[in-house]
Amino acid sequence: MIVAFSVAPSTDNPDASVHEAVAEAVRIVRASGLPNRTSSMFTELEGEWDEVMAVVKAATMAVSNYGSRVSLVLKADIRPGYTGELDGKIQRLERAIEDSED
Repeated sequence: MIVAFSVAPSTDNPDASVHEAVAEAVRIVRASGLPNRTSSMFTELEGEWDEVMAVVKAATMAVSNYGSRVSLVLKADIRPGYTGELDGKIQRLERAIEDSED
């Protein structure tokens, strides 16, 4: 499965930055050893259901140390029997774009 998630603390300070909390979450994802990538809005993670959800939970719990509440947005692509889709989906997309330009 592939999970795209975003996790951030809520704080009472409207000027507060959440980059330190997000950095802690991304460290946990990277330390997991699972295929992953982070963009400006989401972190994508690929693996089996239990291992992916354990990483999401650990990242969420780490972020909870930075505020009184945590916001978690999660989207999952569950496709049993497939691996390497974190890159495979992008490769297929790029080929389709190239083919349409011919």
